[in-house]
Amino acid sequence: MLKLLRTGEATGVVIHKIDRSARNLKDWSDLGELIDQGIEVHFANESLDLNSRGGRLSADIQAVVAADYIRNLREEAKKGIYGRLKQGFYPMRAPIGYLDNGAAKPKTIDPVRGSLIRKSFELYAEGKFTIVPLVDELYRMGLRNLVGTPVTRNGLSTILNNPFYMGLIRIQKTGQVYAGNHEPLISKRLFDDVQDMLAGRFNARTKAHDFLFRRYITCKGCEYSLIGELQKGNVYYRCHTKNCAMKGMREEAVTTIVERSLRELEFTEAEKEYLAKRIRSLKANWFREKEKQLGDLNVTLQHVSERLNRLTDAYLDGTIEKEIYEERKAALLFERRAIEDRLNDLKTGKTSIPEEVQKFLELAGDAYSLYKRPITEKKRRILKTVTSNCFVDEGNLDFAYAIPFREVAERAKNSDGGPSKVVHRTLDALLKRLLVHFKNNPGFDSQAGAV
Repeated sequence: MLKLLRTGEATGVVIHKIDRSARNLKDWSDLGELIDQGIEVHFANESLDLNSRGGRLSADIQAVVAADYIRNLREEAKKGIYGRLKQGFYPMRAPIGYLDNGAAKPKTIDPVRGSLIRKSFELYAEGKFTIVPLVDELYRMGLRNLVGTPVTRNGLSTILNNPFYMGLIRIQKTGQVYAGNHEPLISKRLFDDVQDMLAGRFNARTKAHDFLFRRYITCKGCEYSLIGELQKGNVYYRCHTKNCAMKGMREEAVTTIVERSLRELEFTEAEKEYLAKRIRSLKANWFREKEKQLGDLNVTLQHVSERLNRLTDAYLDGTIEKEIYEERKAALLFERRAIEDRLNDLKTGKTSIPEEVQKFLELAGDAYSLYKRPITEKKRRILKTVTSNCFVDEGNLDFAYAIPFREVAERAKNSDGGPSKVVHRTLDALLKRLLVHFKNNPGFDSQAGAV
């Protein structure tokens, strides 16, 4: 409208009321410049002569009042929005995967789109899809946005970055985080896995050659991944950093070391028999242990809630700045969400530490045989699960197990590094360490070796 008036395509404007022209004082200033240039401005509800000093003064006063009214309205609207957020309600339109149920009511999971949104997180966390192929895959599966059109790349990225799906509300503009009272679609662990993928900690790129140890071996000198090369029918892994003295290794040499290391995880028949007996005993006593863990987790949850309350009191007292308060509050809310996931798993029977230990021991014992299968992707998945890093230094490969696989590989060693002669005591000590590990790190991926 202002452009048409400035270019002369219109000679004047009729406005319903003065507050329609003064949402803020800048708008009124722009309109005042046009009035000074001779543009006709009339108000349907006010009889004001804007070409006279008295009429202009009266209009200026009314414009200031209208701008102040808008400011007050904005503050009241914000107060209402943040009041809802503190109560755990999301006062905006529900994101894809959830349904609106009216004011002051929690969002509920969409029976159609909800499962597809959960699937999108699971597929991306597996590392098999990047954003663009995943968009096509989800479209094929039937996912559409709120208006019935395909979900775009930006739309999928927004979904995968949104903690709303794990039960927390984050305001994008301010970065503030609130605890939501809606049912989460995914666990915090799955959300964290997706964030790791999005942050580039893992890569899933299109390969010209699908080398077995691609992005697996790291040069100890420059800490860059060795690049696979095919030369005269043989595969070599070399460092491409300038002035690096590392000459590289043949794939056969790496395979020999990896296979020898994986054999260390195998159990003898006597060990398997004893471990099976101990696992049965642990399962029989799991109910008592489960009740103890529930009690411990409830105490931990209460401590986190108390820390949140103390943090809020400190902010209200003015002892910490708002930025620090929001950062610490978000960290505590994420921590509380993880504890709530763990509690829910225990209550619903989704998690059983003896079963997790059993699945882990089965995978560790079968790691070598699973690795010997011909499928390259399965071999890489086993290596990713069993190892933490693999460095090469002057032609020597340093193969490191991931915890707790390292505990299995070194189970026969005493504290002084020598071999233990008492097998049962060795296995009991191993089980004790594994129970502590899985208590603190639930959610073992037992499907690492699945076909």
